[in-house]
Amino acid sequence: MSVCFYGCVTLDGYLADKNHGLDWLHQTGAAEDTGYEDFYRRMDVTIMGRRTFREVESLGAPETVYPTTRNYVFTHDAAFSRTGFTPVSGSVPDFVAALGRDQNIWVIGGGTVLAPLLDCGMVDCLILQIAPVLLGDGIPLFTQQEALRRFRLEGVRQYGQFAELTCAKA
Repeated sequence: MSVCFYGCVTLDGYLADKNHGLDWLHQTGAAEDTGYEDFYRRMDVTIMGRRTFREVESLGAPETVYPTTRNYVFTHDAAFSRTGFTPVSGSVPDFVAALGRDQNIWVIGGGTVLAPLLDCGMVDCLILQIAPVLLGDGIPLFTQQEALRRFRLEGVRQYGQFAELTCAKA
């Protein structure tokens, strides 16, 4: 099993603006400008929070965005029902552990899903794309408890306007 975060932040470390918007990202470049396709082909499962799902939904036809993975959305909304996405609740680390050791899991989005996995030492790799944008305020990517976490830098690439850092758990 491999648990990976793959996503983009601003130079000042924000995943989204203060209204959870990603206009800054869409105006900087496109997934086609990155190594996204190669990464996605290796994934079996995606997990995300409800706010991240709203952004996916805003792109239109969310069931077509991640067609080859099993997709889970952490939500407290008992009425949540979307084709191609399964609602889940409870402990993120327990859920990920129950998926099985033979799954490649992509953590999409930030704090609510990523932080508890970092706190439990369950994140194996971080693939961070950094956009040359300063928001000044917004939703930070890293919100885990204050604790030293070490990763090993395995690669640096440039995709158009994005710098990509690939890090593995040390």
